[in-house]
Amino acid sequence: SSRTARSEEDQDSLWDAWGSWSECSRTCGGGASYSLRRCLSSKTCEGRNIRYRTCSNVDCPPEAGDFRAQQCSAHNDVKYQGQFYEWLPVSNDPNNPCSLKCQARGVALVVELAPKVLDGTRCYTESLDMCISGLCQIVGCDRQLGSTVKEDNCGVCNGDGSTCRLVRGQYKSQLSANKLDDTVVAIPYGSRQVRLVLKGPDHLYLEAKTLQGVKSENSLSSTGSFLVDNCSIDFQKFPDKEILRISGPLTADFTVKIRYAGAADSSVQFIFYQPIIHQWRETDFFPCSASCGGGYQLTSAECFDLRSNRVVADQYCHYYPENIKPKPKLQECNLDPCPASDGYKQIMPYDLYHPLPRWESTPWTACSSSCGGGIQSRSVSCVEEDIQGHISPVEEWKCMYTPKMPVVQPCNIFDCPKWLAQEWSPCTVTCGQGLRYRVVLCIDHRGMHTGGCSPKTKPHIKEECIVPTPCYKPKEKLPVEAKLPWYKQAQELEEGAVVSEEPSFIPEAWSTCSVTCGVGSQVRLVKCQVLLSFSQSVADLPIDECEGPKPISQRACYSGPCSGEATEYTPEETELLYGSLQEFDELYDWEYEGFTECSESCGGGVQEAVVTCLNKQTRETADETLCVSSRRPPQLLKACSLDPCPPR
Repeated sequence: SSRTARSEEDQDSLWDAWGSWSECSRTCGGGASYSLRRCLSSKTCEGRNIRYRTCSNVDCPPEAGDFRAQQCSAHNDVKYQGQFYEWLPVSNDPNNPCSLKCQARGVALVVELAPKVLDGTRCYTESLDMCISGLCQIVGCDRQLGSTVKEDNCGVCNGDGSTCRLVRGQYKSQLSANKLDDTVVAIPYGSRQVRLVLKGPDHLYLEAKTLQGVKSENSLSSTGSFLVDNCSIDFQKFPDKEILRISGPLTADFTVKIRYAGAADSSVQFIFYQPIIHQWRETDFFPCSASCGGGYQLTSAECFDLRSNRVVADQYCHYYPENIKPKPKLQECNLDPCPASDGYKQIMPYDLYHPLPRWESTPWTACSSSCGGGIQSRSVSCVEEDIQGHISPVEEWKCMYTPKMPVVQPCNIFDCPKWLAQEWSPCTVTCGQGLRYRVVLCIDHRGMHTGGCSPKTKPHIKEECIVPTPCYKPKEKLPVEAKLPWYKQAQELEEGAVVSEEPSFIPEAWSTCSVTCGVGSQVRLVKCQVLLSFSQSVADLPIDECEGPKPISQRACYSGPCSGEATEYTPEETELLYGSLQEFDELYDWEYEGFTECSESCGGGVQEAVVTCLNKQTRETADETLCVSSRRPPQLLKACSLDPCPPR
């Protein structure tokens, strides 16, 4: 008959039961224990008669030393080739990691003192794998034989890397005559896999500060391995390079510093995994919302400082984007019927008979600023609705299963409108003292001409100017004001308006002057318009739909003297001409009030215009201090008594 493979149960039935576990091969640091069984068959049993497990998986105290080193030092009192040696361990043999190879101190003598190390000895210094019966066995971070579970970069066994963050960067030295050293990077407590590489003539050194505030320093003067606050540091020093490695986790806050040593610049590249020391921790369930008859209770999450083992403000956990706040859990509770009832109450799912509490908010307040960034607030409260639909406020924890709505938010964060002054016009005269003008616009954050700028901060649009060329003959009989187009352009641009989503008066351009010389008039059309935001088109409205004063639709204009006409003006013409041009915000302004007597009775003399400060509404003379001195009109002279004097 054909022979079939036995099942595992058939195989095990040939063996006796497993014996008890042996004593652990080590008392700390991870050892091995074994168990034996006996074959009951007269023939050979399939499988092994010995099995192993790890034991004593607690860290050894620092003074215990290395387990492999202890095994080497045990041969110090045994002569080798007739001589005593102090033996040091040789680790990380790639060919046979489980043999006991040792080196004599001070001598280039490496000897295999035993074919097998004791069970539980680490195969390699940076691995949990252990030697058992001379063979290297895989050990996972869960300290179980044959396990392939590994630590993540944060040092968490079988973790997902969410409890730390990778930090990498570069430092470049900034040489300074009064600066001998500088901080490269601060590496916090608990960080792992630290690596720094310095390139250049400068030198690295370390400062450490424990959680208890104890400070220490290591100058890193030579290549080697050092202990700083019980943390192993590997340092390599080359002529033009230094390498610092710390596997971690750091037992203190480390600060890596650089000491300047040469004129050339140095650079330091660093990389490490920084622990997220503030993490969310789920709370226990809050008290039940009802004492009987069926209620609910929730958990919450609090921010926990892993270093100080205390609860801190939520903002510390929000600092790490990797931190995701766990959602609250909800469960029913106190389902027993209430004694005051008839002894029975139908228990239904809470969301059918008892809606979940919810956040409710009031409308946002008006923004504290119309531009430039303000804040607006609202109140948010937790409310509950009963079966009849009545809403009442309840404790906030009942709503914590969803995030609380913000109570403050920024608003109107765009820049405020600002005055924008254009370039000055040329001076209105070619000699002596004259005037010059510029266009001043109110520009909003979109770069559009608008309103809303403060009149108090508006730059002036007119100022005196002096041309260094001297004047020999007085030609003008009135102050030399700007003719078109300069003042006209400034005035029109200031009066311009932009169509908005609120009905507003929009004036069109002025018509040309009604006369070609002398004083005439100009007209323009003023419409009431609104911007339709959906279609981005402009619509005309009836005039009475717009609020506020309607801009003027007619004004005086001057087109220069007519040919053959004396450049003398009546007071009415002067008022028409200059009254429409001098539109200043102030109540008081300068005006010419007649001329002084002629300096000569014949043969040609001069008269000087009298400048006074007037109240523009009452037309009465006012104190000169009420008028702006920078707007005072220039000195004005005119010829007089031009008839020849009689012969002597």
